[in-house]
Amino acid sequence: MNEQKTIRLTTAQALVRYLAARQTEIDGQRERLFAGCFAIFGHGNVAGMGEALYAHRDEFPTWRAHNEQGMTHAAIAFAKQHRRRRLMACTTSIGPGALNMITAAGLAHANRLPVLLLPGDTFATRAPDPVLQQVEHYGSPSTTVNDAFAPVSRYFDRIARPEQLLTSLPAAIDTLLDPIDCGPATLALPQDVQAEAYDFPVSFFDLRVHRIRRPGLDAHELAAAIETLKNAKKPLVIAGGGALYSGASEQLARFAEDHGVPVAETQAGKGALRADHPCNVGSIGVTGGAAANALAAEADVIVALGTRLQDFITGSRALYMEHGPKLLGINVARFDGAKHGGQTLIGDAAVALDALQAGLTDWQPDKAWRDRFVHERTAWLDTVARVTADDGSARPADSQVLGAVNRAAGENATVVCAAGGLPGELHKLYQTTGPGSYHVEYGFSCMGYEIAGGMGVKMAAPERDVYVMVGDGSYLMLNSELATSVTLGHKLIVVLLDNRGYGCIHRLQGATVGVEFNNLLEGCNAAPAGAPEIDFAAHARSLGCAAEWVDGIAGLEAALERARAADHTCLIALKTDPDKETAEGGAWWDVPVAEVSGREAVAERRSDYDNSKQRQR
Repeated sequence: MNEQKTIRLTTAQALVRYLAARQTEIDGQRERLFAGCFAIFGHGNVAGMGEALYAHRDEFPTWRAHNEQGMTHAAIAFAKQHRRRRLMACTTSIGPGALNMITAAGLAHANRLPVLLLPGDTFATRAPDPVLQQVEHYGSPSTTVNDAFAPVSRYFDRIARPEQLLTSLPAAIDTLLDPIDCGPATLALPQDVQAEAYDFPVSFFDLRVHRIRRPGLDAHELAAAIETLKNAKKPLVIAGGGALYSGASEQLARFAEDHGVPVAETQAGKGALRADHPCNVGSIGVTGGAAANALAAEADVIVALGTRLQDFITGSRALYMEHGPKLLGINVARFDGAKHGGQTLIGDAAVALDALQAGLTDWQPDKAWRDRFVHERTAWLDTVARVTADDGSARPADSQVLGAVNRAAGENATVVCAAGGLPGELHKLYQTTGPGSYHVEYGFSCMGYEIAGGMGVKMAAPERDVYVMVGDGSYLMLNSELATSVTLGHKLIVVLLDNRGYGCIHRLQGATVGVEFNNLLEGCNAAPAGAPEIDFAAHARSLGCAAEWVDGIAGLEAALERARAADHTCLIALKTDPDKETAEGGAWWDVPVAEVSGREAVAERRSDYDNSKQRQR
């Protein structure tokens, strides 16, 4: 019997060596699965993970960031831009450093995006307890702050012995790459265990090429789906993120063209079909355009392609549920495909579209329906052109700002955004140029994602111009990765819209409460001198960026030209109107209004809410 060859390594050394030996195949080309690791070192990871990362710095790069949440956002954005086929790891110290990644873990979980989280942990031996930054639980000594990762991780383990890596690390990688269970994987690493050595099998570190599975279809479900579509007279496809992650854009375009079927887009699915494709009827739902929403209200079959049917897409189940169309859920995940009691076709989006294409041959919906969606699409594009045009306002609307960015971006650019009112305007109005041109995080709607996410996009696609659109509220929450982008040479063009407050929630508060309270800087408690005028350009310059203030859309367009010519990160700030938003399009959103109140304005809004609630299915 041959004795198994081993190599003596610390836990941290084994972990990094294993990650460095993972590869992925993309369009027939092999690349490293992990582009590297973001790290902010502290006493809980510098001696273990820090030593291991240094030893592998050539084949497994390490990047220094300024904020643990920010670096994790960047890693997540990198994976999203790569459509979940490449990813990154993030390591922190224990305590506050680890907890700073929790929000980003929630974002990755909500959006089903892969990131490997490696927070340092307190001593497994408990010898020096309580160690610096340890939170003690008197009745539960094994509990640490890292237990908070469990509910926001698709895979969670605490590595209490080096040899546990042999089973836990492959399981974590499998989770990260699974088309159904994809999401954050967390391996909490006690700082003493990181430095502990073990005789690992040499074979554990063999090079391996990973490929994303494409789950096939059930023959009975496929036959039933074909029959449903053959009987459809007014079908509508809703393209979600699964269409992009499957790489199904070509299949979707061919299906729509050959059969004359309109395609609406979710936030995550926007860009799966180019905006100028004749079957693209635009965004759907609460932040949807008038075309897609009008068609959804009349469709007899709605094909939910790779979407989890979040409330913004269904209008809180009131947009198209009221008239009861047949819902066909095409999804790799049974959980999503079966939502709202719909008919299911469980499998990969590209595989499903190919199979439907083969089974439907020359089927097409009614000609009147095809004429209708062409008319609705044309009318909506006219609306888009009107509301995004410059009207000379000193304080333009968000729609006009994004119109200027859209015109400047051209064919080979990516727009990045996350929370507040901007994602809704972008979803309605931004004209994409295909996969990779639109990167908006709205599953978790996380303020602070924008700049860090933009850096992750640029790292994933250095050949693209990256335009980050961010409000003053999000900027003030998390801006430090501007300095990281300058340090690493990942140029961003940041457009900062300063409406002096949380404009989106200010408008929502007006619609549900009827007052301005604690959202705009002018409406909050402040010292007698009032809230300060913040010089965002000066702040960005202090972080190494080129930066300037501009007035109006004409000033913005000139500044965008200068930014495109620059060789490092640029920030352009301008004042915008917090009360302006695009009224056209949209759908009801279930935000409960107080049932009783001493204010008549609230009572009126509650009456409207109760009436809208009746449409919910």
